[in-house]
Amino acid sequence: MSPVLVSILALVALFVVGTVLPINMGALGFVAAWLVGMYSLGLTEREIITGMNGDLILTLVGVTYLFAIARNNGTVDLIVRAAVRAVGGRVALIPWVMFAVTAVLTAIGAASPAACAIIGPIALGFAGRYRINVLMMGMMVVHGAQAGGFSPISIYGVITNSVMAENNLPVNELAIFLASLLFNLAIAIVLFFVLGGRQLMSRRLGRDEFDDPTADEAPGSPTADVTPTSPALVDGNANPAPAASGGTATETRADAKSARRRFADQIITLVAFAAVAVIALVFEKNIGFAAITAAVILTALFPKEQKGAIKQIAWPTVLLVAGVSCFAAILSEAGAPEAVGLWAAGLGTVVIGALVLCYVGGITSAFASSTALLPIIVPIAIPLIATGNVGAVAVVAALAVSSTIVDVSPFSTNGALMVANRPDTISEEKYYKQVLYYSVLVTLAGPLLVWAAFVVPGWN
Repeated sequence: MSPVLVSILALVALFVVGTVLPINMGALGFVAAWLVGMYSLGLTEREIITGMNGDLILTLVGVTYLFAIARNNGTVDLIVRAAVRAVGGRVALIPWVMFAVTAVLTAIGAASPAACAIIGPIALGFAGRYRINVLMMGMMVVHGAQAGGFSPISIYGVITNSVMAENNLPVNELAIFLASLLFNLAIAIVLFFVLGGRQLMSRRLGRDEFDDPTADEAPGSPTADVTPTSPALVDGNANPAPAASGGTATETRADAKSARRRFADQIITLVAFAAVAVIALVFEKNIGFAAITAAVILTALFPKEQKGAIKQIAWPTVLLVAGVSCFAAILSEAGAPEAVGLWAAGLGTVVIGALVLCYVGGITSAFASSTALLPIIVPIAIPLIATGNVGAVAVVAALAVSSTIVDVSPFSTNGALMVANRPDTISEEKYYKQVLYYSVLVTLAGPLLVWAAFVVPGWN
């Protein structure tokens, strides 16, 4: 059996086993790389290991480390609360706040499932409380995560741009980012109006009605009332304590000092994110080194607040990308991407081949990991791009968006998180079916629309 066929069969097995069994695809990727590399291609173990993308792994560690610190010190909560309060009582703006905040989180380095896990419960809680369509709210969160997911310092963006650079394709970070942002924004607009957004526009809540039950003020937060006569929140009970009672004034001063220190930590963290973006984009330095440097500085300045941040680095994602990138190198060594790409290019016209690859990416990603798919699907398109009849950035943007918009599926982490956090106003079975039907629609129509929007206009 030829190495090309062996590597393709191993790839199919990797996605099937990784979908059916709870095994990290990165671990499966290492196994597949070892077996195919040694016994089909005759490579040494050292040659197999060199296929890992060290630059990408460093970036993932640095970016998720910095985001873990932002989550630990309350910077993420600060962003969410500021956005929610900004809408006042305008109910129609709540879904858009959730879309925007989730997009910001993924754009600054949060893994898409992490952003959905943070914002999903808040968004769906609002949906149940203020009678907003639950499907619309949940999908706004997921599409928001995908909208910001391809920024130059995001996980998806780093993977896609790194793979393009490795394969000598022209890299246009802004174009890839805007492709995902605008396409997901367009979907969100349609969702908003189809699922009742117009009716929300006439609704406005009074100031006393509009509060976030998940974001109540806690002692030590920058906006908490720390006056001597305020209720002392002890053991979850709010009992007025006179300022003259023993120790109360001292504790209040300590709380105020802690609040100021925490707020300073949050502001410096926001500055750190901005600095990393400038260093990476303007000065074109390695994002991973910049992010880790920022994380180390923050830890040195505020060591207590950063406790446990290293444990929150997206280690499963790091393993996933390390193993899959290692196996992707084996696929390239075997010539599989060229073989599949030439087959797609021979389907009558190049533009039809691009459409087929968009559907391959979309359908596969609906059941498997988008992060694992990106390092594999992009090299497959190289023979299509080599014909010169279609732009490289357009094809890669189409593949990237097709492979990620389907994360609304209840079989993906993002879709499953929405189902798991549904409000009590809707049954799990009913909401699951709603998400499932919507994901089928996106999987069937999404790649076609993406192809029509990005590939067809640039086809020669």
